[in-house]
Amino acid sequence: MANHKSSVKRAKQEKVRRMTNKVKTAKSRTAVKALREAVAKGDVKTAKTLLVKTQSLIAKLAKSPAMKKQTASRKTSRLTKLVASMK
Repeated sequence: MANHKSSVKRAKQEKVRRMTNKVKTAKSRTAVKALREAVAKGDVKTAKTLLVKTQSLIAKLAKSPAMKKQTASRKTSRLTKLVASMK
């Protein structure tokens, strides 16, 4: 438990940041799941539109400390490759 005023503030800030990161991560995971479902169904048009949306969410997540840039790059690359293989 926090004993000083500054550590109480730090604990509050960490809680807010953790929840923000959790929400952003959940959004990107949901988008990836929707994209993979579209690919599984074979819907090329939907997959392409979802790919753009998913790439955007992953890039935004990479700007924050919630995800490393290399991880975001790897995920984006694999999803792009997946959609490109549909043709």
